[in-house]
Amino acid sequence: MDNANPQAALTGRRFFFVGIGGSGMMPLATILAARGATVAGSDRSLDAGRLPAKFDHLRELGVELFAQDGSGIVSPDQVVVASAAIEASVPDIVAADAIGCERRTRAELLAELFNAAPISIGVAGTSGKSTVTGMIGWILHATGRDPTVMNGAVMKNFATPDAPFASALVGQGPNKDGAFVSEVDESDGSIALYRPSVAVLNNVSLDHKSMEELRRLFGDFAHRATTTVVNVEDAESAALAATLDRARTVTFAVETEADLVAEHLSPEPHAIAFDLVANGERHRIGLAVPGRHNVSNALAAIGAVTAAGVALGEAAGAIEGFAGLRRRFELVGEAEGVAVIDDFGHNPDKIAATLATLHAHPGRLLLLFQPHGYGPLKVMRRELVDAFANGLKPGDVLILPDPAYYGGTVSREVTSADIVADLAARGCDARHIADRAEAAATIAGLAQGGDRVVVMGARDDTLSQVAADILATIAAR
Repeated sequence: MDNANPQAALTGRRFFFVGIGGSGMMPLATILAARGATVAGSDRSLDAGRLPAKFDHLRELGVELFAQDGSGIVSPDQVVVASAAIEASVPDIVAADAIGCERRTRAELLAELFNAAPISIGVAGTSGKSTVTGMIGWILHATGRDPTVMNGAVMKNFATPDAPFASALVGQGPNKDGAFVSEVDESDGSIALYRPSVAVLNNVSLDHKSMEELRRLFGDFAHRATTTVVNVEDAESAALAATLDRARTVTFAVETEADLVAEHLSPEPHAIAFDLVANGERHRIGLAVPGRHNVSNALAAIGAVTAAGVALGEAAGAIEGFAGLRRRFELVGEAEGVAVIDDFGHNPDKIAATLATLHAHPGRLLLLFQPHGYGPLKVMRRELVDAFANGLKPGDVLILPDPAYYGGTVSREVTSADIVADLAARGCDARHIADRAEAAATIAGLAQGGDRVVVMGARDDTLSQVAADILATIAAR
């Protein structure tokens, strides 16, 4: 791609996305289409009739959609983009190989766009990436910087009835002075492709890879940046920060010594306020999202935008307008005195943060947690059990259906039933109900006034409908 004019290099190019509805694929396709490329794609969910509104939105953007049967692969001029979840046996991939199409991974293509930008802000860490990316994007947008933002979640600030799936924001981009902001993924090792102007490191904890691999991947990413913004409240991140050039490092922490510090936290059920202390200044900030973890996320975002040239006071004022992300502690509604919350929590840190935020206020928790795959259950078994066992209180109920599964071969060495057995041995009221609809009906039947119902899990957009259905069932009683 021509770094001098990357948008011109995209004009007229043809891309075909295999799995275009994925959380990492759809925003990238949106950005490419907006920058002049011809974009088409296929998706298993489209073939199965799931989430039709998402695919209708893509069509409205000029994206042509095909069945995932190879019929959309018609020319060797097409660049075929596939995520790591796509097997070589998928007909689109077979067709692409047969006619000699160029093949790119999602991460390779995204990294090209990211690295070509004059200001590139990459957000890394095991937890909080999407929220911090959304916060940075909102601050830059609200202060007139016109960024391009690539996110793995829908940003409420940019979602409208006409654009309900706003996981991307397309600014003027690299042709002017706009920043390119993106979360970067360590789970597949693709974080190694990115060369950020500003790197954000939220935390380092077990999720998809071993701690040894994570330390290397995050460490290399941080060292490549011009400026690195690091959470020194997190022990692993603090250890990594100690290896960086201090003159090119910005540290942040909640109620702990750092360059940016949050003090005097005032939590509410769906919001939180705090004092930001940095550079001899103090600013009172009220966030429209709850929890101590979101205070940390806000510090990360403010650190990033100030490294990119936004004044501290300007950033502090702008972040108060951040409306949050879909499926990140999102209040779906209340009925009969029961609040229903939709949450992306799926790894130990995210789960612990959600439970801590909820238990800062009274009320029993009824949790439906759908694991995001059999592999993560095997890798994180002990840590997941610890997160739930330490975060649940007497009276809370946790129900696990079977993990999300989208076909292909997968080892089922550790199952939802195994996690439930581990938790039961530690005195938790945990139950395995294999069928998700039955699990949801059980949750709805248990709910009483004052309870909080939380639907948790990743990789499955239909969980939002589960949360909405539980709310409707409770309201109809």
